Amino acid sequence: QVQLVESGGGLVQAGGSLRLSCAASGRTFSSFPMGWFRQAPGTEREFVAAISSSDGGTSYADSVKGRFTISRDNAKNTLYLQMNSLKPEDTAVYYCAARQVPYGRWSASPLDYGDWGQGTQVTVSS
Repeated sequence: QVQLVESGGGLVQAGGSLRLSCAASGRTFSSFPMGWFRQAPGTEREFVAAISSSDGGTSYADSVKGRFTISRDNAKNTLYLQMNSLKPEDTAVYYCAARQVPYGRWSASPLDYGDWGQGTQVTVSS
């Protein structure tokens, strides 16, 4: 399995920016599609963004399009989520995840991901 550790969360004012990182262990990291999900209190975990391994294709939830950017640095075994123009509704625990389909495409379903990080809290004040 891939071990994942998120970092970079914190408290930020509306309109501000944060950059989340997800450090991965394992030599198979570069072959796995990766995703970011978030979960606010009392809600189900929802899709934020994903990136494929085979062609580098990306996908974003409508709520974050134009504001968030997902990227990966395979040489550093790290996944990133750049979050700009943050809104109070972005407040949640953010999780990174690895899809266990080597060289597969991205997926927006949390059920398609087998390895998860512990999460990092993002709080956006109004």
